[in-house]
Amino acid sequence: MHHSDDAHLAALGYESEFRRDMSPWANFSLGFTYLSPVVGIYTVFALSLALAGPPMIWSLVIVGIGQFLVALVFSEIVAQFPVAGGVYPWARRLWGKKYAWMTGWVYMIALFTTIASVTYTAGFYVAPVLGIEASTNTVVLCGIATIVLATIINFLGTRVLAICAIIGFSAELLGALAVGFWLIFTHRYHGIGVIFHSYGAGHGHYVSAFLAASLIGIFQYYGFEACGDVAEEVPNPGKLIPKAMRRTIYIGGAAAIFVCLALTMSVADIPAVIGGKDADPINTVLTDAFGSVGARIVLCVVLISFLSCAMSLQAAASRLTYAYGRDEMIVGSQLFRKFDAKRGVPPYSLVLAAVVPALIILLSEVSADAVTKIVSFAGFGIYLGFQMVVFAALRARIKGWKPSGVYQLGKWGLPVNILALAYGVGAMVNMAWPRTPDAAWYDNYLVLLSAAVVVVLGLVYMALHRSYGRSDAPYDDAIPKTVDVELVGDPV
Repeated sequence: MHHSDDAHLAALGYESEFRRDMSPWANFSLGFTYLSPVVGIYTVFALSLALAGPPMIWSLVIVGIGQFLVALVFSEIVAQFPVAGGVYPWARRLWGKKYAWMTGWVYMIALFTTIASVTYTAGFYVAPVLGIEASTNTVVLCGIATIVLATIINFLGTRVLAICAIIGFSAELLGALAVGFWLIFTHRYHGIGVIFHSYGAGHGHYVSAFLAASLIGIFQYYGFEACGDVAEEVPNPGKLIPKAMRRTIYIGGAAAIFVCLALTMSVADIPAVIGGKDADPINTVLTDAFGSVGARIVLCVVLISFLSCAMSLQAAASRLTYAYGRDEMIVGSQLFRKFDAKRGVPPYSLVLAAVVPALIILLSEVSADAVTKIVSFAGFGIYLGFQMVVFAALRARIKGWKPSGVYQLGKWGLPVNILALAYGVGAMVNMAWPRTPDAAWYDNYLVLLSAAVVVVLGLVYMALHRSYGRSDAPYDDAIPKTVDVELVGDPV
């Protein structure tokens, strides 16, 4: 099987240095821990419940359907182009070098800021576990420690990463189920009908409130792309990775909805959350349901989820940087393309995926507001990177691309692609929509401005250092090329 995988990769113009040590379930677990339903729900639950009340849970269903469409598009692409790096090599084959460079740049910055955001947030959960105040120094140290642990795991190689991904998935899923069922059976204050009751949230503008609260869903369904980032480490990737992507949505989405439902039904005073009297309903619920000691144990499981999420994000970011370096598309390519054959990892790419997020976290020592502004790009950037690939796929289909991998959507390919793009654009508009009219204009448009800064910096980079033009790796070969034949008559 590995021989045919290597032959397929060779036909695409690459000879892989990775070991195909990642099983199908490990590949799925990597995507699941990147998506991390516990991290996503625990991070945004309080805000969403306060904005729109219990019906905010429906956004998880809506967004899940939208991201499932995106996953189907990605499944067709990775089946035909199972190359390490995910969105960058996909955009390269579907469109071209310049477009691929910008797609990879946007997504790389988004991954770095997401790693910083996840590990920084973890610090706020470490503090109550240790029984100490969540001061700036504590949060920074805990965030850096989480990055260091994730980096060590990644440096130990694909096999160890795969094992840790499965352990992280198992701990997160079992922990989420155990906590959820305990809350529902022993600490439930509301029935299932609570998800239809807004408790007066929104103050007469419920649609706007629901759209703002739907960030709990929009920030949730990442991860499936990570399954494709490690395509050269999975046997039979054209068949197995599309399955892993779909499982990530099915199982990850179901787990997220269950966690959110259990927490919602266990909040004793929902109006207090909506009114701002209970700003940390998760801590309130866990302490009431499990006591201070039990709550700390639950938070330890939550911290495992944060570590697993950071580990998977870092793996995705390092493979993307490695793919950039292998194609000589970035300053420092000679370093980022280096490969540690003994461990089966790109060491300098991993270091970059640790150092940049750590520097972002350290900025909070100077200004926590600066960190907030930087990480505000995280979710939007991931969606932008995704939709650049979805748009490239739609353009390629219109120009004649017919997916030729093991997984194909057939006649459904075009409508699914259109719907995936429409969903993604709508989600990005929702994320960037200004919702703080009383704040300074630059804070009100923070997400949009941060995206503009990243894109402009990328364009300046491209203008000053034309790395994209130096690469001779294959590109723009998904679309069939037409050959003009000139008929020349016989000479007289």
